[in-house]
Amino acid sequence: MHAFAALLDSLIYTRSRNAKLKLVEDYLKATPDPDRGWAMAALTEDLDLPAVKPALIRALVETRVDPVLFRMSRDFVGDTAETVSLLWPAPIVPADPAPISVTEAVERLRHLSRSDAPAELGRMLDRLDAEERFALLKMATGETRIGLSARLAKTALAQAYGQDVDLIEELWHGLEPPYTALFEWLEGRAPQPTPADVPTFRPFMLAHGLEDARVSLDVYAAEWKWDGIRVQIVRVGDQTRLYSRTGDDVTGSFPDVAGAFSEPGVVDGELMVKGEHQGAGIEVEGAASFNALQQRLGRKVVSQKMLSDYPAFVRLYDMLVDGTEDIRHLPWTERRERLEAFVPRLDPDRFDLSGVIEAEDFTELEAIRAGARDAAIEGVMLKRRDSPYVGGRRAGLWYKWKRDPLTADCVMMYAQRGSGRRSSYYSDYTFGCWNEEGELQPVGKAYSGITDEELRFLDKFVRTHTLNRFGPVREVEKTMVLEIAFDSIHASTRHKSGVAMRFPRIARIRTDKPAAEADRIETLRRLVT
Repeated sequence: MHAFAALLDSLIYTRSRNAKLKLVEDYLKATPDPDRGWAMAALTEDLDLPAVKPALIRALVETRVDPVLFRMSRDFVGDTAETVSLLWPAPIVPADPAPISVTEAVERLRHLSRSDAPAELGRMLDRLDAEERFALLKMATGETRIGLSARLAKTALAQAYGQDVDLIEELWHGLEPPYTALFEWLEGRAPQPTPADVPTFRPFMLAHGLEDARVSLDVYAAEWKWDGIRVQIVRVGDQTRLYSRTGDDVTGSFPDVAGAFSEPGVVDGELMVKGEHQGAGIEVEGAASFNALQQRLGRKVVSQKMLSDYPAFVRLYDMLVDGTEDIRHLPWTERRERLEAFVPRLDPDRFDLSGVIEAEDFTELEAIRAGARDAAIEGVMLKRRDSPYVGGRRAGLWYKWKRDPLTADCVMMYAQRGSGRRSSYYSDYTFGCWNEEGELQPVGKAYSGITDEELRFLDKFVRTHTLNRFGPVREVEKTMVLEIAFDSIHASTRHKSGVAMRFPRIARIRTDKPAAEADRIETLRRLVT
């Protein structure tokens, strides 16, 4: 555990991407199996220890430390694992001095019931130093948050052994931790693992932002960028799997889609929910807003009522494997022809084809995009017609041209300290608009979009203009106006204001505007799509 703890500690304080890669590479080469496999599972958040939850950790530490002291410390530090690792007291009876390996910790915790987990976790924490306790708790909860993405961890693994990261990614989802067969192949001790008859994930092709550039529609095809979640559907043998963009298996959340896909192959598309609403500028084509899709996301058990009220479907726009033939090397135009021939064989209630936008030139496309303000659309995708399907972002192949955000002037009402490096600042702001009775009513919460200098400015405002405290939340004087940018706004029965913003963020601080001139909720309701 000591080596893994040292790795996490170094990663937290290392900003350079290449330096992070070197740290992980060195750890993997120096660490034996199966410790390094379990470590990789933790770094990629593929380690599942269901008996250990954050609530269990909080309850456990409050049996050893004064609860008020813990909560105040947690509020200040902003991270439960770090707080517990530092506050955990030395045991009254000296603990077993023998070191605990990563494998020992995982094997002990993964087979525990929730009733047995607190005692066993406590015994392990007694045997570890603060750095090791931090590593154990991060590993146990599956939330490392150390500035290392799963993709970057796999890139380090690939570089350590001179392999292609996309190949590692494809193999990854057909294997189980601690990935012994994978390491044996990487070190030349065994053949490449090839999971037979298993629907494995392929890395998604991603797009760069278009920024202010213009492209030729003779070279690029234009499609709508739909506002759902991107999924990859894989059918092999008699199995169908749905994967999210991060490679997570989401089949269980969408059994209606998986059950309807019976043709062998691999396709890429946008998962949405059917619905009727009034769009602006284009034909809506039966897709509801992202707000409807949210009712289905993250559910491990989906009721019949949920399936009926929020029927899911996938709008397909690319094809990776046709039957058993991998066609990712073909240009987009040929893959598109294959997809157009493939879609009619699917259930039309669950799958349709994302159309190509017809425009004479880029100027006409700009006009079409400007007139499309619809809840199911995020913007436009531009795909080079001769581009192969390659994992990751490759310059010049695909561009995303998101629509301009909506904005509203809102008044800050409440503030709360953030997490991580912002845990010492009031960085999470609840804001509101005026209702018909002339009262401020909350309409959203934002914590992004501002610079460090602006963060310090707003933090000082919160501290010097506090009216009331409600636990970690401060109510402030209603004088600070924030211009809030958001992608769309939807009707919501869960919010008292009746509206919910999609991706709200702070566009600018309006010190020039009095709070009385901030927007009214009625103005926001007119923007509902």
